[in-house]
Amino acid sequence: MTRPDDVPRPDAEPDAPASLDAEVEDAVEHAVEDEVRAAVRQAVSVSVATGLYGISFGALSVVAGLDVAQTMALSLLMFSGGSQFALIGVVGAGGAPGAAIATAGFLGVRNALYGAQLGPLLALRSWHKVVAAQFTIDESTAVATAQRSRRAVRAGFWWTGVGIFVLWNAMTLVGALAGDALGDPRAWGLDAAAAAAFLALLWPRLAARAMQLAAAAAVVVAAALIPVAPGGVPVLAAAAVAIVIGQVDARRRRAPGRPAPDTDQHPGKESS
Repeated sequence: MTRPDDVPRPDAEPDAPASLDAEVEDAVEHAVEDEVRAAVRQAVSVSVATGLYGISFGALSVVAGLDVAQTMALSLLMFSGGSQFALIGVVGAGGAPGAAIATAGFLGVRNALYGAQLGPLLALRSWHKVVAAQFTIDESTAVATAQRSRRAVRAGFWWTGVGIFVLWNAMTLVGALAGDALGDPRAWGLDAAAAAAFLALLWPRLAARAMQLAAAAAVVVAAALIPVAPGGVPVLAAAAVAIVIGQVDARRRRAPGRPAPDTDQHPGKESS
C-alpha cells in the first residue's frame, strides 16, 4: 500500500535544499549532543576523584584546631581546595589570622582569572553569573574550557562545579567527623587523586608547542618560588607567565601573512 507521502510530487525539487539543510542541522545536533554527554561523563569522573579528597581536608582541619561546624562553614563558603588547605595550614602552624586569610586570598585570586576566561564561553545571564562564581574552581574551568560547543562548555562547567561541591563537602564532613581515627589522609593516597585528575585533563591540551612552553615555564617559575615566596605567590606567578606566553603566541598568530585561526568550533560563535 502506498502512502500519500511516498508518491513523488512535481513540486518536490524546490524542497531538496531545505531537506539537505535539515539533514546537516540534524547531524550537527547529534554531534553536539555526543559532546555534551562526553563532557558530563568527564565531569562526573573528575567530581568523584576530587570529591574524595575532601576527606583529607576535613580530617586535617580538625587536627589543625577547627571544630566540625567551623570546618564545614569554611568548606561551604570558601569552596576552593587550595585556599582551604592554605588557611588551615597557617592556622595549624600557629600563624596569625591575618596571615591565614592573606595566604588563602593569594591562592583564591586565580579564580578571578578563571572567571574572566569563562565569562565569554558560558555567556550566562546576570543571576546565573552570581551562582556560577561559587563553582568557578580549577576543575570546572579545566573541564569547561576543554569543550568546543557552548552547550558542552556549560554542561562541563555545571556538572563539574556542582558535582564537586556536593561530594567535596559531603566527604569533608566525613573526614571532620572521623578526625584522628582516620589517621594521616595522605596514607590513603587521597592527596594525589585531585592532582592526577587535573593532570589527565591538562595532558591532551599540551599538543601545541606554545602550550608545552607555557606549562614548562610555569612549572619552573613555581618550583623556583616555592622555597622563598609566601604561599599562593608561586601559583600566581606561574599563572602570569602562562598568560604572557599565551598573549605573545596569540599576537604571533594574528601577525600579517599568517593564516587566520580556526574559529568554527569556538563556543562564542553560537547564540546564547
